[in-house]
Amino acid sequence: MSSNHLAYRLQAQTGHEQLRQLEEPKPNIDKHEVLVKIRAVALNFRDVVVSNGNYPFPVKDKVVPCSDAAGDVVEIGSAVEGFRTGDRVIGNFDPTNLYGPQLDWNHGLGGPVDGVLRQYVALPASAVAKIPEDSGLTYPEMAALVCTGVTAWNAFYGAIPLKPGQTVLFQGTGGVSITGLMLAKSAGAVTIITSSSEDKLKLVKEKYSPDHVINYKTTPDWASEARKITAGHGVDYIFENGGSGTIKQSIDCIAMGGLISVIGFLSSAKQEDMPDVAALALSKGCIIRGIQVGSKQLLDELVRFVVQKKLKPPVEKVFGFGPDQVQAAYDYLASGGHIGKVCISVE
Repeated sequence: MSSNHLAYRLQAQTGHEQLRQLEEPKPNIDKHEVLVKIRAVALNFRDVVVSNGNYPFPVKDKVVPCSDAAGDVVEIGSAVEGFRTGDRVIGNFDPTNLYGPQLDWNHGLGGPVDGVLRQYVALPASAVAKIPEDSGLTYPEMAALVCTGVTAWNAFYGAIPLKPGQTVLFQGTGGVSITGLMLAKSAGAVTIITSSSEDKLKLVKEKYSPDHVINYKTTPDWASEARKITAGHGVDYIFENGGSGTIKQSIDCIAMGGLISVIGFLSSAKQEDMPDVAALALSKGCIIRGIQVGSKQLLDELVRFVVQKKLKPPVEKVFGFGPDQVQAAYDYLASGGHIGKVCISVE
C-alpha cells in the first residue's frame, strides 16, 4: 500500500479555481483513531463560501476543504473498540461535538481544520458512525447525511421534537430542504416547499411529493399563501435558508409558539431594510434557533431513522475526483441549479 495519497488544498480564498490536487503523505492514526479510505464526498454551500473567502468563521490556511465523507475503515487504532476493517462509515461534521450544542467554530472539518476532499482521512473513532451493509445506501448517499442530514434532523429533534400532523415549510430546493422534506414526510408531517422556479417545483413534486408548493416569484407574499394552506393556523416549523431577507415572512407565517430554524444566509437584507426581529418574534411567541449542523448523538439518531425507514438521501449528481471534475462539481453547486445533493466520487 502506497504511503502517499491525493488531496485537494485551497491555495487562496478567492474562489474554488484555487483548488489544487497534491500528492502528500497519507495520514497516520493514533490509538483512538480509525483511518478511512474515502469513497465519496458531498458538497455543501459552505464549501463554496469557504473557497471564495465569505465564510464568517475561521478557515485554516491552505485547507483541505469539505466536511462530508463516506468510506471504508482500513486501519484501526490500538485503543479502538467496535470497528472492523471494511466497515462502511461516515464521520461527524465537528469530530469534537459528541453531544449537546457545538461549543465553538474551531473544529469543523473543511474550515478551521483539514477536511475530506482527499483519499484518506484519520478520524477519532468516537466521531464515526457505521452504516449497515444491508442499508442499500450508496457512498454518495451516505456522505449526504453528514451535514445536510444532521442539520435537518437537528431542526426537528434538537430542541422541540416534530410531531405527526404538524406542518413544515422549507425554503428552496437545496440539499437541506429536500432532505428535511423526506424526513418530515416519513415522520407524518404536512410539507410545504418554496422555490422561484416552476421547473424545479415540478421536478420536486414528481420525485419527492411535498403536500404543497409555493412559487415565491409568482406569489411574492408566500407567507399569506402558507397561512391560507394551514387555514390560518400558520406553519409549525420553518427551514429558514434565506436569512435576513426572508425572516420577516417566516415570522409572518409561523404558528404561535412555532419554531424557525435559521440554517442559511442565501438572501440578505440591506441594513436599512432589516425587520425588527425581536418585536416580530415576541408577537408570535416563536423560537428562532440557529442550527450549527449537530452532534454525533444526532448523527447516530439520523442514521438509525434513515436505515429503519429505508430512505434514500437526495443525491442529484455525482462528479469524479479529477481536477476538472472537482471544478465542475463546485461550478454546478454554485450555479444553484441543483435539487438535492451534489457529490464527488473519490475513486
